[in-house]
Amino acid sequence: MKLVYFASVREAIGLSSEEYDVPQDACTVGDLVARISARSQAHACALQDLSRLRFALDQNMVTGDTLLGTAQELAIFPPVTGG
Repeated sequence: MKLVYFASVREAIGLSSEEYDVPQDACTVGDLVARISARSQAHACALQDLSRLRFALDQNMVTGDTLLGTAQELAIFPPVTGG
């Protein structure tokens, strides 16, 4: 699966995207993010507070309990504010 990182998540991890082999036991977006967090200390720091992150699965906004299904891309980004 292609993982795409935005804004402060991208800065903390040091990558804008990466490929990741999804483990069979990762059923939801939250499951997957928990496993991604274990990749490095940078990943753990960037993804530590799931309540502050937003997710898009194949370019559709989803929540952490959304099933992964056959999705090809997960985008992770912090909430965006604007004026």
